[in-house]
Formats: sequence, C-alpha cells, structure tokens
Amino acid sequence: MAGHSKWANIKHRKGAQDKKRGKLFTRCIKDIYVAVKEGGDDVSSNPKLKTSIQNAKGVNMPKDTIERAIKKASSKDSDTYVETTYEGYGPGGVAFFIECTTDNINRTVANIRAIFNKFNGELGKNGSLEFLFNRISVFELDKNIGNFSEEELEMSLIDGGLEEFETMSDAYFLSTNFENFGLMQKKLEELKIVPKNARLERLALETKKISKDHANTILNMIEKFEEDDDVQDVFHSLEIIED
Repeated sequence: MAGHSKWANIKHRKGAQDKKRGKLFTRCIKDIYVAVKEGGDDVSSNPKLKTSIQNAKGVNMPKDTIERAIKKASSKDSDTYVETTYEGYGPGGVAFFIECTTDNINRTVANIRAIFNKFNGELGKNGSLEFLFNRISVFELDKNIGNFSEEELEMSLIDGGLEEFETMSDAYFLSTNFENFGLMQKKLEELKIVPKNARLERLALETKKISKDHANTILNMIEKFEEDDDVQDVFHSLEIIED
C-alpha cells in the first residue's frame, strides 16, 4: 500500500473521530473500564490503564471525569465490558474490521449486522478478513514537546522501533509494528515525552479504489458504525485521498 494512502487513512479516521467529542469521551471511559478490570487501578503497575489515561487527557477529558471512571470501574457492582470484533464487506468489495467494547454482545452484533444490511454489505465470520489488515502501533505527539528538532526526535526514536515518522501541521505521527508498542512507550518515557494519543491501528494491506457513488456509500457506512455507542474503532480498505 502506498505510504500516502496509509497516512491519509489515519488522518481521515482521526479527523472524523475528533469531530465527535462525546463519542471520544465514551470511548476513553470504556478503555479505562477494560484496563482496570484487566489489571487493577494502580497506574504504576497497569500500563494499559496508563495509556488509557494518557489518551483521555489527549482529548481534554477533565481530570475528575477520569478519576470517577477509575473509581467506578474498581467497584464490584460496575458494568463489565468485553472487547469484540466484527468483519465484513461493503459495496465495491471494501473490507471492514470493526472493534467494539460492549456490555451486551447480542445488541452489538444485531446493530452491526443491521448497518451492513442497510448499505448492501455483508457481515462475515470472525477471523475471515483479519489477514487483510496489518496491525501497527501509532503514537501522536504534540509538536511543542521540548528542545528537539524534528530530525533529532526522529533519530532518537529509532531505538524505540520507529518505522515511519510523519509531520503534520500540529503534530508528529509515529508508527512501529504491533510488537514494539511497549518499546516505543518506554523510549518516549526516557525522553520525557507524553504522547497525546497511543493506539493500535489496523491498516489494510491493499486499499480499494472504487467509484464515487460507492465511496460515498462507504463513508456513510463508516459514519453509521462510528455513531454506534458500542463501536470503538472502524478500519476499512477504502483508499482515502487528500481531496
């Protein structure tokens, strides 16, 4: 896949998500719940919780909201969320990989299937399309991170497994492979850099160029999926171009 397509897809996803602040908060709170349930409420011994808190701060979630989420997730009678994924095809053969966090699997799968059906797509079996996507780690850094030139920063992050470095108007985006997520986190800590966001992305190994009508349908599908409260991330193989 062409490099520009990769970063265009990432920027498109981020831009669409940033417009939905309420959904971003919901996503971050669910991430905190899952992290606390899996590893406890001690940030020093729970790296997943630490990342979830950093991401929540990155979307300007108030400190007291974060603390309430951690406290509520720690209580015995708190909601229990599970992480699940769904795969399928939309018009034009565009592949979808959808990550969800839910307290009701039956509701979630029904909603996901309904969206596929509405747009003449097809929900597939779990694992049927996973091979079409490559899992990578993506870190977003604020450009105002200290006395680093762009070149110095890029060179310093090679030890963290850096594979690609992209400069945008207000941020740096770094990518490394899935296995090096923790390594990059450790390197950023050594440099005293707190990322605005750190996440795992699924990028299509090959993107699809389709007609404008089909592309508009796919974009509408993406929006409908992202509006669902149980959906955390939507990955697809539509080739997004800057225009």
